[in-house]
Amino acid sequence: MEDVKRLLAANNLELDSQIEIFVVCRHQGTVVACAGLDHCTIKCVAVAEHLRGEALSLRLGSEVVSLAAERGQFHLFLYSPPHNQTLFRGWGFYPLVEVPRQIVLMENSTVAIQRYCDRLREQRQPGVTIGGIVLNANPFTLGHRYLVEQAAAACDWIHLFLVREDASSISYADRFALVAAGVKDIDNLTLHQGSDYIISRATFPGYFLKDKALVDHSWAAIDLLLFREYIAPALGITQRYVGTEPFDLVTNSYNTEMRQWLQQPASPAPPIKVIEVPRISIHGTPVSATEVRRLLAHRNFKAIEELVPATTMKFLEQDYPQIVQGA
Repeated sequence: MEDVKRLLAANNLELDSQIEIFVVCRHQGTVVACAGLDHCTIKCVAVAEHLRGEALSLRLGSEVVSLAAERGQFHLFLYSPPHNQTLFRGWGFYPLVEVPRQIVLMENSTVAIQRYCDRLREQRQPGVTIGGIVLNANPFTLGHRYLVEQAAAACDWIHLFLVREDASSISYADRFALVAAGVKDIDNLTLHQGSDYIISRATFPGYFLKDKALVDHSWAAIDLLLFREYIAPALGITQRYVGTEPFDLVTNSYNTEMRQWLQQPASPAPPIKVIEVPRISIHGTPVSATEVRRLLAHRNFKAIEELVPATTMKFLEQDYPQIVQGA
């Protein structure tokens, strides 16, 4: 790995800690090319300057794509600086969205995003004001419920998306079930399954950016441009709702970025109005999933009961043994 780190540094790249496995090429005992794989995303691609050429690059691409297939990953993403797009087109990757002069998100299909949007269009609803919400809901709280209620009251229809990544303490399947139970009485709402195109591991480009402030900026931009240029037009979404975030600095920054990338002329796609709903408070404390998880760690179910719907409370008491048992 020290050899890999040196090669990456020579290419102005950093080692991404989430990479699960590397493909490397050695010449006379020295690592001269590498490509990392993090689930469905190819990262940390580098070739020694004196050996750069189409043959070595194509061999590297072929090997890492084959490795992904062996691991059951066939729908792949890749990040590239804009000037390297042509190289990765040779690997069979095509651009999705670009943050000008910074990064391009590519995938190994010319039709996957369109097929996804076609499925979304089948769930399009009539109306002038169509809202969109993206939640992680780890777990679903009364704060999430309030946000959805406010959006549903103001819109003809609401499209609610749940982050699919299983990187939370509560599994995606359980989070989806809790959200479905928590919003089932709201008639003008469609609950969508999550996807690789909405706040996923594939939308974090930090592996090749050294400036951490720029990392957050670029991550937000990629995710929001995907929403603006593909998802919102497919469903006719005109407004995106988000709750204020007094605790998490990254989420608060993301909310700020949302106004730039959804509302401003940063894309040829129609602008989307961003509406930030003040977070509700109980006894002066803003309701948040972070606070619920903190209370769970102390098994303070009496306090949790004031912050979550009854369906979430039942799950936390009965169906979440690793927390209830203090694991």
